[in-house]
Amino acid sequence: MTDQPIRILVADDHPVVRGGLVAMLRTVGGFDVVGEAADGDEAVRATTQHRPDVVLMDVRMPGVDGIEATRRIRERAPECRVLVLTMYDDDATVFTAMQAGAQGYLLKESEQADIVRAVQGVVAGEAIFGPGVATRILGYFADPPRPASTEYPFPELTERERLVLDLLAGGRRTAEIAEELFLSPKTVSNHLTTIFAKLQVAGRGEAIVRARERGLGSSQ
Repeated sequence: MTDQPIRILVADDHPVVRGGLVAMLRTVGGFDVVGEAADGDEAVRATTQHRPDVVLMDVRMPGVDGIEATRRIRERAPECRVLVLTMYDDDATVFTAMQAGAQGYLLKESEQADIVRAVQGVVAGEAIFGPGVATRILGYFADPPRPASTEYPFPELTERERLVLDLLAGGRRTAEIAEELFLSPKTVSNHLTTIFAKLQVAGRGEAIVRARERGLGSSQ
């Protein structure tokens, strides 16, 4: 570590939350808040302008969300670290954020000391996760996917995720999948986001191609 302060950009669409984070960070020695952003697009622009060491990134923001903003920041300013700070800890959000290039993931309920430690950690090159998120990720990798087989394509997916992918490959839309599986469209969207992250595909089109290559969708 050098004597230079850690330069931080705070991206959150809630002014009170954003202001509270900024005020807290400015009380920490060795931290310098160089900018704020109220949405993902603004976060990308501010990162390009200020070149912070770390962006504290919310996930759900209007327009360009925190996931897409993280992806763009990692492409345009790869030296900048992204630490996700959000209230969401579902699998879809966690895995997609890491897929986009985030180096850390904390919940907003984290203590000040944990946030400070996380900022310092990602700058030092560590991958930082809050306790609940770390348990989820370790549990996923502790149960490695089964070898691929024709009987069980995409073993990294759960049975429900495989069924959603099968319906998607069969040409079903989100609303139709939701109706058939007695789920809400939001739940189906979350499943799809997790599927895309696990399969490392960019979106629906690529997922459908991969699924059909492995025999899914043919019965629809």
